Amino acid sequence: MNIVLLGATGSIGESTLKVIRKHRDRLKLVGIAANQNVEKLAQIAYEFGVPHVGIFDESAYATAKAGTAFPITTKLHCGLSGLEELASLPEADTTLVAVVGTHGLLPALRAIEAGKTLAVASKEILVLAGKFIMQAAHKSGSLILPVDSEHNAIFQCLNPNPTSAASPKTSPPPATQLVDKLILTASGGSFRDLPVEQLKNVTLEQALQHPNWDMGPKVTIDAATMANKGLEMIEARWLFGMRAEQVQAVIHPQSIVHSMVQYVDGSVIAQLCPPDMTFAIQHCLLYPERSEGIVPPLDFSQAMQLDFHAPDLQRYPCLAHARRAMEACGVATGVFNAANEVAVEAFVSGKLKFVEIPTIIEKTLESIDNVEPSSLDEVLHYDQLARQNAATFVNKT
Repeated sequence: MNIVLLGATGSIGESTLKVIRKHRDRLKLVGIAANQNVEKLAQIAYEFGVPHVGIFDESAYATAKAGTAFPITTKLHCGLSGLEELASLPEADTTLVAVVGTHGLLPALRAIEAGKTLAVASKEILVLAGKFIMQAAHKSGSLILPVDSEHNAIFQCLNPNPTSAASPKTSPPPATQLVDKLILTASGGSFRDLPVEQLKNVTLEQALQHPNWDMGPKVTIDAATMANKGLEMIEARWLFGMRAEQVQAVIHPQSIVHSMVQYVDGSVIAQLCPPDMTFAIQHCLLYPERSEGIVPPLDFSQAMQLDFHAPDLQRYPCLAHARRAMEACGVATGVFNAANEVAVEAFVSGKLKFVEIPTIIEKTLESIDNVEPSSLDEVLHYDQLARQNAATFVNKT
């Protein structure tokens, strides 16, 4: 299986490399990309003999092109067009997109149009353009496999036994008409147990201390606000063809149950494993086969506690904003995503307090009339408009 990995130097990328190291006899890395970490990309290229490397940042690309960091056989690709070239490499079987933000959208579409299996870790892709992504996959027959642990868990609960190991794309779709609801679990993030009145004083350093997961800064902050769970609910709706009211989130502090599917007869099927991304990534890269994992599995001979409760929307107003955007659909989900990205960046740079993130999102959603987009260009237009409006609100705060 030939793999292209976009976002090779991030936390998902690092976990993906662990999986490929474990299964070198079955997985081959033919393309990697990152924003500007040339040194790390070069190390990966040498270790795995990667023939194609993409560098999004033009100045970093120029530095790499002028230097000797990469093997002489490595072909360098630049910018967004370079990511699109990598995503649709003729020799690639699966393209894993783990690019933070919206830059993964067009490469994901190119992979789908080329008939590649798309392993998607970037929530923003389906949140921003779910309609167009799913239409493109239906047209090309491309298989979309979710890398996020929650969506991967739901996928496994809906597809427990793929019918054809030789031709996974011919497997029948799950009988989603038998599903009552999808239940996404959430850790509750860094401030899950902090009194609400103390949230106004929290620091960036505190926000980055996730109790269960080792993730990048943006996702860790999104976990603390539960904006990430809002994005995941929107993504799940598109991936699995659900109505908004069929998707919900619950707090599960242990992060052992990664999500659940409740069927119309009341039965619930859950997927459990330790909180480590290599489980979901390996499932996608080896699908529909299974093999020995990297991290030791759960040991049910040891005492274990599993707790669940509804999220407090006073503590997590971002989740309420996300649900309203999901129910409205149209460009509202992309506006929510864009406003959140701008607000989180402002918090990281010290321009906003943590508790002001949901305020920026709410103001941005209210500032833009929701419409149903007819083209990808229209989606991207509203994405930029939302970013401009959100930045204006940040500057006025």
